[in-house]
Amino acid sequence: MIKNNTKPTRILLVDDDPVQVKLLQTRLKENGFEVLTAHDAAVGLQLAIDQTPEIVILDVMMPIINGYNFCRLVKTEVKVKDISVILLTSRDKLEDIRIGLEMGADAYLVKPVNIEELLRAIKVVGSSNHKH
Repeated sequence: MIKNNTKPTRILLVDDDPVQVKLLQTRLKENGFEVLTAHDAAVGLQLAIDQTPEIVILDVMMPIINGYNFCRLVKTEVKVKDISVILLTSRDKLEDIRIGLEMGADAYLVKPVNIEELLRAIKVVGSSNHKH
């Protein structure tokens, strides 16, 4: 194996379902990502600001601050506005997708998602993330 000196992409998972978080965390780590986790949006927002991950993957349906509002807050906060956001949710109506994209999401995936689909989305939003 060739040693690569670049650090792994840091991903923040935000979902109030601990089973979903653990499953995704395991699969993403297996694919070489550094993974931070939060089980609510408030903790997730603080982690996004403190740890500045390259990508946030978050659920829409969460208590207090939902994924749409989380996305809007990230995209309007100067320090973290360049973080790519992938909404990963069971909400699959066109109206839900429209709202997510209007709030600034870089990708919108519907649960259940297979890992290959998620990895493709990460690759796409990650490559567009380096357009400084």
